[in-house]
Amino acid sequence: MSLAALEQRVREDLAALDHGKPTWVSPRDGVQDVVIVGGGQSGLGAAFGLMRERISNILVIDENPAGYEGPWDTYARMITLRTPKWITSIDLGVPSLTFRSYWEARAGKAAWEAIDKIPRRDWMDYLRWYRAVLDLPVRNETKLTRIEPLEGGVHRLHVEGAGAPEGGVILARKVVLATGIQGGGEWHVPGFIRASLPAERYAHTSEAIDFEALQGARIAILGGGASAFDNAQHALAEGAAEAHVFLRRKEMPRVNPIRFMEGSGLIGRFAALDDAGKYEVMESFFRRNQPPTNDTFGRAAAYPGFALHLGEPWESVREEGDAVIVETPKGAYPFDFLILSTGLMTDPKLRPELADLADDILRWRDRHVPPADLANPLIDAHPYLGSGFEMQGRDAEAQARVHGLFAFNYSALISLGLSAAALSGLKYAIPRLVEGIARQIFLDDREQILGDYHAYAEVEFGGDLSAGEVLP
Repeated sequence: MSLAALEQRVREDLAALDHGKPTWVSPRDGVQDVVIVGGGQSGLGAAFGLMRERISNILVIDENPAGYEGPWDTYARMITLRTPKWITSIDLGVPSLTFRSYWEARAGKAAWEAIDKIPRRDWMDYLRWYRAVLDLPVRNETKLTRIEPLEGGVHRLHVEGAGAPEGGVILARKVVLATGIQGGGEWHVPGFIRASLPAERYAHTSEAIDFEALQGARIAILGGGASAFDNAQHALAEGAAEAHVFLRRKEMPRVNPIRFMEGSGLIGRFAALDDAGKYEVMESFFRRNQPPTNDTFGRAAAYPGFALHLGEPWESVREEGDAVIVETPKGAYPFDFLILSTGLMTDPKLRPELADLADDILRWRDRHVPPADLANPLIDAHPYLGSGFEMQGRDAEAQARVHGLFAFNYSALISLGLSAAALSGLKYAIPRLVEGIARQIFLDDREQILGDYHAYAEVEFGGDLSAGEVLP
């Protein structure tokens, strides 16, 4: 099957599902029913899910140029995705929309059997195709800078960029923050590094890095997560002389809890747990960390310039001549450049677009007190979300201000598990989000909808009663 034939099959499948029927939501002049912030895999999947629910007055905005949404063609440096290739996600149960169908249409069935994991750049090509074949309403180069709550259940979105409308404002009833892993806070750079080095001597793994300029360089990487080894193998492949990965742990993490979650029902049913159960699962998840894939580690370790330092946290860094000196309990090492695989901090206060609302948002620390041996301030700072990813207010007044905001990003991790920004969870998360939005819109409009229902008098039966005897 060719790609053109697959696209025809998609159209036929959607027609068979009665896709594209008129919306049931009463329009408001100049107001989008839903604005989705972020045009990556989560935002695109959410848009398709809403359209399947016949909520079609929607808009997706993304700050990046078209085709470069999300990490896959920007700062991601793995060769393949880490997720097993058989995981389905944003297809929402439509077989012709799966990555497998797309791959087989491009390369054939044998090619699908031959790959172990999905190549990263091919996944981005699939997302571009998905957006095009579904004709999703995406406006690129439009960056959200501020969410301003208004009266009447509307939010004024302040936006900027080449794609922003004149006046830089979009009005929306519902706002979905499909802003990825970093969308609930910011990438973390340890304070002692910021204080000790100029910015040109280091970069976080989430940043653009000029690896061509680092050919022949000695590079130190802080952190033992999967992205540390992604960057190590990438740096060495691009010509770096050395790449040293430093872990605080004395042993490499070897168990990936996500693999258990994928096969046990835990991802799909996580929301059924009580707060204590959710907290305990996610405390364990944070503590275990995610190891690199075997192939990524193997690629890095195959280079003679690769070195792994276990049980060596960084105690300090400093410039000394042309070098950056990294001090650990085991000694001092000279490097030319540092890469930080130090994760992220989740806290609504760190998001500039939420400056007007951060103090209104209910957090986990407001609702749950864990046992002392499990307490984790990183978990406590997460927003405490409702069952449909909706943000909740700390009191009645705050609730009115955050009503209509949905956190469909990594900040949903504690409330709803691996879901919004995790490929393994999207098949469960998108329907949950769509139901949450649809339910909220319905309840907001219930007086009008029920009033229209009680007034409904369109005649359906037009039979001729004179054709036979009608008994009283």
